[in-house]
Amino acid sequence: MANMGRPPKPTEQKRLLGNPGRRPLPDEAGLILLPAIEQIPEPPRQLFEYGRQLWDRAWGAGATWISPNFDLELLLIVCEQTDERIKLRSAVWNNNRADERRALRTLEQQIVENMSKLGFTPTDRSRLGVAEVKIKSKLQALQELKDKRGTN
Repeated sequence: MANMGRPPKPTEQKRLLGNPGRRPLPDEAGLILLPAIEQIPEPPRQLFEYGRQLWDRAWGAGATWISPNFDLELLLIVCEQTDERIKLRSAVWNNNRADERRALRTLEQQIVENMSKLGFTPTDRSRLGVAEVKIKSKLQALQELKDKRGTN
């Protein structure tokens, strides 16, 4: 596999550093916001313990950008891969066979690629343009505190 260079720096990190590259950054007002889910959907196929845990965590963490209309199947596949990984990892630990170890590494690579497609790294979220971590300035925090006290 050829080296593809360093991944791009996340937009939120560029903003934090004062945009040292001086390239135009996406307008914060132009971020696409998908409607958040109201509750975690039930998986349409059976998941086992670790796959179900990933399902719940992914919907919880990615509720603002994972679409139940478009991303459900890919997330389901990743959760199934996670269940498969647990079984394969156990086989590797118990048998220490080279073919199982290669299969495990291939599966892990597929899981990482699929998680990336779902936007579960800062770089991927930045590339998707759907999420950006925004750190409050001290002034914003003080203003929120003032507003909160004013409403009580």
